[in-house]
Amino acid sequence: MKFRKNVLVSMFAAASLALAAPAALANTFKMAIGDAAGGTQWELGTSFAKAFSEKTGGKHKVDLFPNGQLGDEQDTVNNASMGLLDFSILAINNVTPFSPTVGVLTLPYVIQSAEDAKKLTQGEIGKQLTENTIRDAGVRIVGWAYSGFRVLTNSKKPVKTLDDLKGLVVRVPKNEIMIATYQAWGVNPTPMSWAETFTALQQRVVDGQDNPYITVAAMKFNEVQKYITNIRYIFSLEPLIISEQVFQAQKPDVQKAILEAGQAASEHSYKYLLETEEKIRAELTAKGMEISDPANGEKEWIEKATTTVWPKFYKSIGGKDKLDAALKSLGR
Repeated sequence: MKFRKNVLVSMFAAASLALAAPAALANTFKMAIGDAAGGTQWELGTSFAKAFSEKTGGKHKVDLFPNGQLGDEQDTVNNASMGLLDFSILAINNVTPFSPTVGVLTLPYVIQSAEDAKKLTQGEIGKQLTENTIRDAGVRIVGWAYSGFRVLTNSKKPVKTLDDLKGLVVRVPKNEIMIATYQAWGVNPTPMSWAETFTALQQRVVDGQDNPYITVAAMKFNEVQKYITNIRYIFSLEPLIISEQVFQAQKPDVQKAILEAGQAASEHSYKYLLETEEKIRAELTAKGMEISDPANGEKEWIEKATTTVWPKFYKSIGGKDKLDAALKSLGR
């Protein structure tokens, strides 16, 4: 009886260890994707999966789970940090709460072109932020999706000035920098998870939101939104993260393949943005969306955001010198 009990205990312990072992020791990795298939997150993920499989001779593959099937974007950071999830692609503002220095990339009007975005993420600034994210959040950034500027959409009226913005109920992510930016513009936005956004727009709980053209199209926001304003306050970056526990559990050749596949996927994402954004903009117009540019070259929007918001977040991003270094790397 005692022998049988010991055997059962040993079997239970072995089963528990098998369940607790990092998922990434298997040949198939899981990747969470916040957006629907067809957006830049999906494009980055599929490009990475293809490159990774090729670089490992088909020994490893990645299964993609779009539309938040594996949880809210911030939940996936938690799960990856604990080694319960292998990969996730998510909006950078959902990484910032876990590693605040990444917020330098989301300060309004720091990035003013796709080229600026690539320089910051692929250069020394990007390397430093990756190291900080490993330290702070237990996840490693191995790739970037370049999605373009977050344009404002709404269902009520054309918006060209800050006065036009008043009275609109605008959904924003639960991100302090983005909330503070709208407040600087005279609006109290509504923080809301990404998973709830389409339904809230559909039911007119909120009037509008901001996201890149590619995301607007992928999420079919044209079905619930009428007007677009070409603001350029944030260039949407969506990092591909891997659990640091999972990464460190891999053999050196697999780690190398992950990093190389991430770089290749990032290059593909940048090229994809340049090739498709104008086409998607035209398609949205054809589907009935009306596009406006801010009055006076967005001057008032820029002035209020940079003078009010930047100083509030010097401390959280690691000091004003971090912002100065980012601007200097861009020649500003």
